Formats: sequence, C-alpha cells, structure tokens
Amino acid sequence: MEKVPGPVLESLAKGQDKYVERLNEFLKMPSISTLPAHSGDIRKAAKWLLHEAELLGFKGALYETKGHPVMYAELCPHKDAPTILIYGHYDVQPPDPVDQWCYPPFTPTVHDGCIFARGATDDKGQLLTFFNAIESILAAEGRLPLNVKLVMEGEEEVGSPNFGAFVESHKELLKADIIALSDGEKYRKDMPSICYGLRGLLYMQIDIQGPAYDVHSGLHGGSVMNPALALTWILSKLKDSNGKVLIPGFYDSARDVEPWERKEMAGLPFDEKTEAAMLGVPGLVPEKGYTVLESTRARPTLDINGIWGGFQGEGSKTIIPAAAGAKVSMRLVPDQDPDEIARLFEKYVMSMVPAGVTVKVTKIVGNRALIVSRESPAVKAMASSIEYAFGVKPVFTRDGGSIGAVIAMQSGLGIDDILMLGWGDPDDALHSPNEHFSLENFRRGSLAAAALLYGLAKAKKPLAPAHMAKKEAVK
Repeated sequence: MEKVPGPVLESLAKGQDKYVERLNEFLKMPSISTLPAHSGDIRKAAKWLLHEAELLGFKGALYETKGHPVMYAELCPHKDAPTILIYGHYDVQPPDPVDQWCYPPFTPTVHDGCIFARGATDDKGQLLTFFNAIESILAAEGRLPLNVKLVMEGEEEVGSPNFGAFVESHKELLKADIIALSDGEKYRKDMPSICYGLRGLLYMQIDIQGPAYDVHSGLHGGSVMNPALALTWILSKLKDSNGKVLIPGFYDSARDVEPWERKEMAGLPFDEKTEAAMLGVPGLVPEKGYTVLESTRARPTLDINGIWGGFQGEGSKTIIPAAAGAKVSMRLVPDQDPDEIARLFEKYVMSMVPAGVTVKVTKIVGNRALIVSRESPAVKAMASSIEYAFGVKPVFTRDGGSIGAVIAMQSGLGIDDILMLGWGDPDDALHSPNEHFSLENFRRGSLAAAALLYGLAKAKKPLAPAHMAKKEAVK
C-alpha cells in the first residue's frame, strides 16, 4: 500500500521550487548564536519561522529565555490521535574562515545539485523538510493525520544552555507522544541511518595567570613561572598515547560498548584509509582496544579545542606571557554524569598546578549521553518511512556528537520515543567552510517526513492529549 496518498505526492512534487525558495530565504539570515552582534538576526530567524508556521495554520508564539527565544507552534485538530513534537534549531555556526568558502556563506548558491550556505544542512534545510511535508499534506487533504507541535530553538550551537529551563517550565505545553528531529546525517551517501544514541558533552576552560603583564624573558626567564609552559604540562597529562583519558575516576561509571553493538559496527562498511585521506591526515588513531567506529561513536574521549597565550605574530618577541589558557571538551557515554566528571577534571588539573601561577577551571556546558529503544512501533514506522523515501533500508547507528536539547526533552518530558533522523550526507561540511545540502536529499527528506506523519498516525496509540499554546508567551 502506498505510504503517502497520491494527492500529497503530487503536492510535494509541485511545491519543490517553492520549498527551495523558502530555504534560500531562510539561509540568508546570519543567525549565529555564538556572536552577540547577531542577536538581531537570531530573533529575525525565530520570527520568520513562526510566521511560516502560522501561514500553515499553526498557532504559536516566541517564548523568551535568558538567551535567544524559542519558537513554539502547534496544530492539534485531533482528540484521539498521537501527538508528535518536532524539534529543530534555527541558529548556525560562525562561517569562519570566510576566505575558504567558494561562495559567500550567507548568499545561498546552488551548484552541482547542492545548495551552499551556512546552515544548509545544520539545521535549516533539514528542519524545513517537516514544513514541506506539513504544507503538502494540508494542501492536498486539508488536515494532518495526527497532532503536530513545533519547537525550534536558537542556541543549539552553543549547547542549548537555556532550553532545559524552557522545557521544565512548559511541560504541559510540550506534552507529546513522540519527539522527532532531523539534525544529522546518513551513514553513507547511499546508506540512510537511524540514530539511537548520542554521546554527552562536557566543555571546560582552563585559565592560567602568571605575572601581572608580559615580562622580558631575558630579565625574568629562570625566576618567573611561564603560564604557557604550565599549561602545556597540564594538557600533556590529560590523555596518553593510547587514547586513554588519565583523569582519575573518568571511566568508573562509563558504560562500555555492548558485544552486539560491536558486532553491528564491525558489519558497517568503513575504510580507514579512505577516511584518513578525506580528513587529510596520515592515519587514524582510535583508542587502544577499540575500532574507529567504536572510538568515535560509543566511547568517551577528551580533546583540546583551543589554546592561547603569548606572542603569536610574525618574527620574534622574547616574553614570558602574563596568561595562557585552553578549552577542553569531553564526549561522554551513558552513565557518566557531566557534573561529576567536571569535578574530577577540576580536581585533577588543580593537582598539577606548579608554583608561581594561579589556575581557574570553568565549566561551560555539560550534557548527558542518550540511548533510546530501537524496538518501538514509532521507530519501526520511522524505518519504513525512510526506506519508502530513499529506497534503501536504514542502518542503526550511534552518533558521536551531542544534542543537549534532546537530552533536556527526554529527561524533562519523559518521552521514550525519540526519533533522531538525518537527511544530510557525511561530506556536507557542517561547521566547516562550504557547508551544503543536496537538493535531492531535501526532496527525499520531505517525502520521508510526510511518510513518517502518516506512519505514526497508524502505528502509535495516543498517550498524551493535545494542549493548546498558552498566552503568556511573548511575541
């Protein structure tokens, strides 16, 4: 039986040019959440999304947070149908380095079947596939097959620091049976995937202070502790050459990779030499005792994300810098508590501080890892929808990244069915210059989203009644 009714398929086909135009308009907005100068662009993007939802008949508003606003809207015509809560984020990463882009990052350009722009695949193009599906269904049939709620935030790229508080204070508003999002990628271009696990994230900063100002290394070298040297000592002891994190207690609560997962990962096509060549490195260095896929998707790890301190210009400047610092991130696995790991990290760093400097350790953000069931009717409906749209059965994978908002919704709302989709390709260059999104994936993703709505309406029994948006929101 046809997954999507014929009139809806026709509506999707006829609407593709319009949908690409809508994406083009959305991508022009430099909604960069990491830069305060773009707070106006962030708000503009949130208002734009709300307006697009309202054009489809949704009722909603912008909800203020301590940071950027959350857009919420709903269309819940059924009393006896399941409710899906669709999540997305309208903020994007900075485009730097801009000089490495083939096209201006906020001037969307279509080339070789792909649209190039910051946010094209992460996450503006992917979240709009749900808008496309909803619009096509309404245009063809006048009514959705189930209740739909939309929640879109503007701080995902900075760890969703305020989304958890929004969820906690709006539990009734967000009540639903299923959470769905498309903010990922296929395992391979020809192999769509379903993500059933995310690693958590802990992001820390180390600041080391030495003399009150940069001092002459000839006059004071040998008597003043160099903050940059102290920093390198500390950083060199965070991880060994086998990829093992050396923080005492770091692995105590970490859930190891299950034998059946190791078997599944081993069955996935993966070529280390090809991966290394794509990344431009001489070889890959997984954690000792684990494969590359296990190390990057299901094992905890630690990375230095940035280092600063001292003179970095051309030529020479013989100084001992006044200060130095580093940003360090840890990817966590199920059962690791980011607050506890942060405490262990700080204790370990402070135990290595040499005389002559002071050190400050700051926790920037922390999110738990997540594993969801693969056996629910909702997941089976999702797998069927992906196969229907892409013509290939999806594989199940864990993702090495983190989506703090998903953790916040799972813990705050108690929803077990979390459908983590991804229409992007592995080489879409998200977070990098020349980010792009295949227009064919945009089309097929819209079809999969439509099939998913119909599939869930049949497969999932409603557990939660629909709730209309409250009026305390600030528009």
